[in-house]
Amino acid sequence: MRVLLVHQNFPGQFKHLAPALAARGDEVVAMTMNGGAPMPGVRIHSCPPKLGTGSQHPWAQETETKLIRAEAAFRQAMTLRESGFTPDVIVGHPAWGDMLFLKEVWPSARLGIYCEFFYGVDGLDHGFDPEFEDGHDTTEARTRIKLKTLPQRLHFPMANAAISPTSFQADTYPASFRERITVIHDGIDTDVIAPNPRASLKLGSGRAISQSDEIITFVSRNLEPYRGYHIFMRALPELLRRRPTARVIIVGAEGVSYGSKPSEGTWKARFLAEVQANLDMSRVHFVGSLEYPVFLELLAISRLHVYLTYPFVLSWSLMEAMALGTAILGSDTAPLREVIKDGRNGVLFPFFDGAALVDRAVELLTNGAMRDRIAAEARRTIVENYDLKTVCLPRQIAWIDALATMDPRPALFED
Repeated sequence: MRVLLVHQNFPGQFKHLAPALAARGDEVVAMTMNGGAPMPGVRIHSCPPKLGTGSQHPWAQETETKLIRAEAAFRQAMTLRESGFTPDVIVGHPAWGDMLFLKEVWPSARLGIYCEFFYGVDGLDHGFDPEFEDGHDTTEARTRIKLKTLPQRLHFPMANAAISPTSFQADTYPASFRERITVIHDGIDTDVIAPNPRASLKLGSGRAISQSDEIITFVSRNLEPYRGYHIFMRALPELLRRRPTARVIIVGAEGVSYGSKPSEGTWKARFLAEVQANLDMSRVHFVGSLEYPVFLELLAISRLHVYLTYPFVLSWSLMEAMALGTAILGSDTAPLREVIKDGRNGVLFPFFDGAALVDRAVELLTNGAMRDRIAAEARRTIVENYDLKTVCLPRQIAWIDALATMDPRPALFED
């Protein structure tokens, strides 16, 4: 089979699927906007856009960006077709616009899309946190969300099938398309990501830490409200007061992955400034972004991992911490409720309730038997339901094979 994978930041969610397809003998080609590290058996073609957005109207800029990317991918696809490559299936992430015109190039290809998240006005991330309302009228917000979802909507008539990592994420999509979505997680390699009692790290000061230390971890790609950084920081003074030997290690960069930027500075600096006078900063360590092996070593040491999120995409870091046998304290929001059963394989607290965060954290840190039981059950949950090799990857490959048997859908809209 000839497979074309399309992702702005390849490999993205296809990190394991791409080499697995190549290893079984499929011809695998990838298209990406931002290059990509070499991968055994996979031919990677970079198609960076040659234009920047020129629109003066703020509502048009995002749509124009997607069209510029779509045109760049289209040109690369034409070159691939001229070289003799015709995919049986095309699978990619539709949110950035890259795949919009690929069915014009290869109308006989079956199209599968990766459904990560579909923005909505009610019940999801928009309007969830009243502290960060952007001041826009709800009607105006609807227009912006309509534009944000337009690239994905344009894929629906062309797509034979779709894949989504969690039921929560799949259920954000319109009911008319939801029936085409199969829920299969990206997968956690639990052979590699496993408890490690010998794990140890050195802090910047040179001090070594291990599982004998009371380490609390908080992780986010960027330290921002979407992942509850503000809630965690505001709870931190009381948590450290009640746990006088604990150290907190905060992983994350200072940019913005989701939502809006602060009016000035960074979210990290803004919320640290709120509480810094009441913190013993010798026990609070901001470590920025970590190399992946170091990141896993840290989570293996962690006695308690705190994870919060708006009703939004669930982070891989949560599942990795669970696979490492780390006790989880998480926000009681829909993405977590799908994976965490309160009191069984983790503990949940109301997202905005900093006092509850502290109380539940202290309970877990004090009660070692409870913490160990929850941590063991957390790993069992990942091994049984989200393991890469025994659960997720076989299902992903079966989904690709089923996609290849479908009749191609038209590239253009039908009456």
